[in-house]
Formats: sequence, C-alpha cells, structure tokens
Amino acid sequence: MPNVASVLKDEIARVARKELRAEIEPLKRASALHRSSIAALKREIAALQKQLKMASRASAKAQDQEDGDVEGPRRRFSAARLAAHRKKLGLSAAEYGKLAGVSGQSIYKWEQGGTRPRAAQLESLAKVRALGKRQALARLEE
Repeated sequence: MPNVASVLKDEIARVARKELRAEIEPLKRASALHRSSIAALKREIAALQKQLKMASRASAKAQDQEDGDVEGPRRRFSAARLAAHRKKLGLSAAEYGKLAGVSGQSIYKWEQGGTRPRAAQLESLAKVRALGKRQALARLEE
C-alpha cells in the first residue's frame, strides 16, 4: 500500500506543474513574438544601412563628377606610379610638388595612398608626368 504522504506529494507536484505550464505558455508565445520582431527590425536596419551606403557612394560619385568638370580626358591615378615616376626623375617630394604646383606633403600623402588628388591636380600631375629628367630639372632651376 502506497504511502499517503508520497501520493499527496506527487499529486501536489503534478498540479503545480499544470498550473505553471498554464502561466508559462503565454510568456513563451510573447517571447517568441518579441524575438521575431527583433529579427525583423535587425533585417530592416541592415537594409537601411545598405541603402545609405549606396546613396553615399552615389553622392560621392556625383561629387567626383562635379569636381571633374575640367575639359580633357578623364585621368586615372595610381599612388605607386606617382612614386615610381618621382624616383625615376630623382626628385624629392617637395621638388616634385613644386613642379605639380602642390606641397611636398601632398605628394607624400598621395604616394602613401592617404589621400587622392582632385581633378585639377590630376591635370597638373599629367603635365609633370610628360616631363623627362632633364626637363624637370630645368623647370626647377627656373
């Protein structure tokens, strides 16, 4: 014959679990709903950040085109080619800057890839690029 105390204890535990389950189910549903809404908001934020990035790129491209309204061909820039040409001429950054009409610090930053020259500066760099070593030294002496 079972012990009345153990049967009573088991019955109380069963009823308590049943009551707890009734209380917890709505909380579980609410928690799942909150998690899904948070996930949806995260997806929306990611989409908005992507749109913002694309818009900023488009505005930067428009700004570059606006700055580049100089007549002539569109110029490309390579930091490595600038450094190689300067070394080929045997000039310091300051001397090369004098030829291009900019500071030596600008030349240094362009070569390091820290900044990029504007369209007008690209034109002056193209003119310097056309010079040979003798012509460059002659211009510096003037």
